[in-house]
Amino acid sequence: MTGRQLSLLAGAGSALLLIAALGFQAAGYAPCELCILQRWPHVAAAVIAGLIWLTGRTRALAILGLAAAATATALAFYHTGVELAWWAGPSHCSGGVGDLARLTTQDLMTRLQAAPVVRCDEIAWSFLGVSMAGWNAILSAGLAGLWAVAARKGN
Repeated sequence: MTGRQLSLLAGAGSALLLIAALGFQAAGYAPCELCILQRWPHVAAAVIAGLIWLTGRTRALAILGLAAAATATALAFYHTGVELAWWAGPSHCSGGVGDLARLTTQDLMTRLQAAPVVRCDEIAWSFLGVSMAGWNAILSAGLAGLWAVAARKGN
């Protein structure tokens, strides 16, 4: 396959991951803040693939696609670590209590009403013992590999 074809395949892979994420959301699995954050690099990768398709400039754009896929991989790995309690996640979506002892009752009620419903440190769905964030890390790493080969083969 040419670098351009590999780039288009990698971009399509990101688009499919986005479609799958929206499918899970439609099935009732509301995304947490980290889940949503992981989607943006895939949007960028799909747009970059579109630019490659339109312009034919593969090498430089494929390097950007590689950066997007690597970012998606890193964010998904971070999220997986939060789910597995390897490290703390963002306190506002991972159950941290922060400064609750210093809050007034009214401030506490306001914070509770504004709190996100979906926690970042709980696994909502898994397959073969791997969470959605874990699968995103695995698949995003594979897409990063495709982008790397595309950049090497590109013009």
